[in-house]
Amino acid sequence: MSLTSPTPTASPADAAPSSAATTRAVVQAFLAARLAGDTARLTALFADEVDWLLAENPTVPWIRPRSTAAECAAQFTELMEHTVPEDARASVDAFLVDGPDAVLTGHLSGTVRATGRSFEGPFALRLTVENGRITRHHLYENSLSIAKAVNDHAR
Repeated sequence: MSLTSPTPTASPADAAPSSAATTRAVVQAFLAARLAGDTARLTALFADEVDWLLAENPTVPWIRPRSTAAECAAQFTELMEHTVPEDARASVDAFLVDGPDAVLTGHLSGTVRATGRSFEGPFALRLTVENGRITRHHLYENSLSIAKAVNDHAR
């Protein structure tokens, strides 16, 4: 998987440890762990209980409800089992932090292994960090494109 993101700029407010600085550091560690496929690190970054929101899609095996750190980290493994890792792309256009909350927007694309069909579209990811761990993970993506790529009969 490849990931491109804007380079965060430092400000005087970033000089002292703050909720926003902690949030930014945890989100950057999350992105690095996703990129590396480090599920142990992902599990450590998620809180024991997570407010996970990703519109459930019964035709897409990796898009389903989750609520524990291990389930959230396993999403990466499931995604790589069902897609072609070499074709996975994500770019981050914006990385906004306000206290414990972070929002990333960008574009993602990939190929479903079973069908060879590609998917792509914009995404928005809202994360909340509390006590150094991710407690909220809300992902909004082009699930129709993904469902069409999974379905052998989609046109």
